[in-house]
Amino acid sequence: QLQLVESGGGLVQPGGSLRLSCAASGFPMDNYAIGWFRQAPGKEREAVLCISSSRGTTYYLDSAKGRFTISRDNAKSTVYLQMGSLKPEDTADYYCAADFYTCSDPPTFPYWGQGTQVTVSS
Repeated sequence: QLQLVESGGGLVQPGGSLRLSCAASGFPMDNYAIGWFRQAPGKEREAVLCISSSRGTTYYLDSAKGRFTISRDNAKSTVYLQMGSLKPEDTADYYCAADFYTCSDPPTFPYWGQGTQVTVSS
């Protein structure tokens, strides 16, 4: 079974930083684009950003530009989301998802993880 597992969520103060991890098993992650999505309470899911198999980056969310970066370590089958200058509006459940090779627009990702919770609060 193909699986994606997120980790690294937690509580952080405004202005702080947090790094999320997305670990893959059951398939070669190096052939896939990995995207990060989030869903805040009472709001629809939104795409944040994505890294392609060739390490190209696509920012779906304007508010993430300049604050969030994405990277991948194919040897560890892991993609990271580094978040800085965090704001209360970043509070959400964060999910990673896999697509084939490139970051699609609009995003279409067939494989999903279960999510990890991020809370930004003083």
